[in-house]
Amino acid sequence: MTGLYGFDAFSPPEIGERVEAIGVTKARLPLLKLVMLGVLAGAFIALGALFHTVVAADASLAFGVRRVLGGLVFCLGLILVVVAGAELFTGNNLLAMAWAEGKVTTAEVLRNWGVVALSNLAGAVAIAVLALWAGHAATLGGAVGDTYLRLAEAKTTLPFLQAFASGILCNVLVCLAVWMAVAGRSVVDKAVAIVFPITAFVAAGFEHSVANMYFIPMALLLKASGWTGVAAEHVTLAGFLGNLLPVILGNLVGGSVFVALVYHVIYRRGREV
Repeated sequence: MTGLYGFDAFSPPEIGERVEAIGVTKARLPLLKLVMLGVLAGAFIALGALFHTVVAADASLAFGVRRVLGGLVFCLGLILVVVAGAELFTGNNLLAMAWAEGKVTTAEVLRNWGVVALSNLAGAVAIAVLALWAGHAATLGGAVGDTYLRLAEAKTTLPFLQAFASGILCNVLVCLAVWMAVAGRSVVDKAVAIVFPITAFVAAGFEHSVANMYFIPMALLLKASGWTGVAAEHVTLAGFLGNLLPVILGNLVGGSVFVALVYHVIYRRGREV
């Protein structure tokens, strides 16, 4: 089948088969392994977000350059997840394909999503604490710390519908990146497949729930440490939860419905066994 597409990668129908099989494996991982891999994914995405913030803090760059370059370096996070191995909530929304085929139960999918989301949060917050202790926010004369507060203030003041729609668009791109990475047969293939969709969602300013599990707690930690210079009155625990709810819902719809279920209907539903 791959020969029909003229390149040395798994074809779209083969990707669907592989994603479905991977989903079954992920849904049945032992709890300890699932938690550890979830913590790693949260930490990996946080490292990508940290890298992104260094670029975003440089006011000497033109707006478009800063957005695109920031998106490019953010790709570090998903490349680490895919190549090094980890369990990421947003990417795991593709489990909906195995669920739609009846290969995993609703309880198994919800277990995976719940455990992985909480583990991602733990990993992202751990990196925020380490970054605070390392003095990362003081970089560029404190511009990096100021950028965290500005980013978090913008995120915690998003209207519900805007955050929800932004979450949908974000995870359509993230899950397409993961989908295409599954097609790759080498590390280079996977990295190239990831770069453009992830750069696009970051440059566009869409909302990624796990990235926000780093950005907003980092701002909360800075406020608690007495960081001054940027007014961030909405950066509170309530503001954090108010952002996560619509963004998580949007990410779920974007990844599970607009990618996993759409491709299930196209490539897996009603196929000949």
